[in-house]
Amino acid sequence: MNNIPRPEHPNPQWERANWTNLNGTWEFDFDFGRTARDRKLYESTEKLSKEIIVPFCPESKLSGIEYVDFIPAVCYRRSFEVSEADLNGRVVLHFGAVDYQTYVYINGVLAGTHTGGYTSFEFDITSLVKVGENTLFVHAEDDCRKGIPSGKQSKLYYSHACDYTHTTGIWQTVWLEKTPKAYIKKAKYYPDIETNSLTVIGEVVGNGVLEIKSSFEGRPTGSVKFNAYGGAFTAHIALTETHLWDLGCGNLYDLELTFGEDTVKSYFGLRNVRLEGMKFMLNNRSVFQRTVLDKGFYPDGIYTAPTEADLINDIVISMGLGFNGARLHEKVFEARFLYHCDKMGYMVWGEYPNWGFDHTALNATEVYLREWSEAVERDFNHPAIIGWCPFNETFCYLERKEKTFLMSTIYDYNKTVDPTRVVIDTSGYLHVKTDVYDLHDYEQDPEIFKSHYDMLVTEGKLYDYMNDNKIERGLDNQTYEGQPVFMSEYGGIRWNPNDDRGWGYGQAPTTEEEFLNRYKGLADALLDNPKIMGLCYTQLYDIEQEVNGLYTYDRKPKFDPEILKAFLTRKAAIED
Repeated sequence: MNNIPRPEHPNPQWERANWTNLNGTWEFDFDFGRTARDRKLYESTEKLSKEIIVPFCPESKLSGIEYVDFIPAVCYRRSFEVSEADLNGRVVLHFGAVDYQTYVYINGVLAGTHTGGYTSFEFDITSLVKVGENTLFVHAEDDCRKGIPSGKQSKLYYSHACDYTHTTGIWQTVWLEKTPKAYIKKAKYYPDIETNSLTVIGEVVGNGVLEIKSSFEGRPTGSVKFNAYGGAFTAHIALTETHLWDLGCGNLYDLELTFGEDTVKSYFGLRNVRLEGMKFMLNNRSVFQRTVLDKGFYPDGIYTAPTEADLINDIVISMGLGFNGARLHEKVFEARFLYHCDKMGYMVWGEYPNWGFDHTALNATEVYLREWSEAVERDFNHPAIIGWCPFNETFCYLERKEKTFLMSTIYDYNKTVDPTRVVIDTSGYLHVKTDVYDLHDYEQDPEIFKSHYDMLVTEGKLYDYMNDNKIERGLDNQTYEGQPVFMSEYGGIRWNPNDDRGWGYGQAPTTEEEFLNRYKGLADALLDNPKIMGLCYTQLYDIEQEVNGLYTYDRKPKFDPEILKAFLTRKAAIED
């Protein structure tokens, strides 16, 4: 597999030994008229006119296409082999993510469809494949100007301000997986640090003996074995060793789930998160959220990291700046990135690319919940995810009351399916129903910035950065109710001294000293406030024309990371 891009298993949380990575060279073509299915290209044996390197989107340099105008639809084709032994069980086709509406054909027959550009999906194709060579055809339709969730993808031809190059079609790994007919369908992990135990709730298909074994650094730490009969199961493991997942220290336990001939390798982290008064608590101690905005863009790959090392590097450089986590902003990040967050003890907020979505559409709740629930289901077991935040900056979608219904429905969904994590209804501006009252404030003067939140300490009142446009933005109907406060976007200091054309917030500093003083002053205002539970600086690295990163787009530091780390890592007033 070393000669194909992104050869590693895409989801270490659920890994079987018998799998085949389908990344690499595929046939490819544009479908500007969206007629490929009408023309039944999925039945054709004629080769498509181009080639593309999967899993990179056609807008990216690494794809070999690098076409950056809007692409309403694309076609892919490749062949793959199936053995006679494979047909004794199941053959399952997996897609990490395809933007946006996907139609998948096997040997000219529709295997299934999927709506949504950010979540993983799979099709059981056993009945459609044959021994020997098989043909896979993918048709994907996508136009981020049509009211679909598209995050930071530009709705204009050009990238502009804080919106960037589009992503169309396949942008995460495609792979085949072979399983027995009786198999483990899914499992959720509920670690408990108070009882030093793990509860596993899952589902199997077929009847047999299910065994779950836990280990830590190769040492057995508990197991359970029982008969499971075609459906839901609940298992409990009393752990013989205690190793807490913590900041900078993943301490992951390995799990092996065996059901008859099916074996899945997985892992979990032992930790808890909760709120206590104004504090965010990790493993029963107050931890200040020193997070950074990470949007998951790469110069050559756009939405897709060129290599696994690039995923790791973004965590390394963030921690090197003193950050202990990130808001994974306006994008559902790939599972492999979350795996490294888990390993390195790096807190993240699971988010969703709601920008571009028509929140006022009559079917908005149905469409939103469908893909958001897929994201929560896939990522539930990652200990690095300490909270969910399904919306970002929703102030401008209040033309209809359905907007607030949508937000409260998604909040209620999250609290029902995952009572173990904190939920922020929306990052910034309109709060409807939330555990944390978070804010965005891009004031550049540290003294003015500090004064905004002094009254939270002296009067229990919360300054609203958007107050000047409050009624116009629909914020006149919300009231701060004493929740913990999180400054989830601030800073955004422009720094590109060799080119004044770059975009950023406010007036750019004229010297490095001025930048550092501003950066420190803004951080001090939050660290010294005993009523603020955390910060999130905008942003980790530049992206295209946006130059408010602490690193350049190609991940070169703009300043000595140790200086910035020293500013940020001192004890915060709210910490124990």
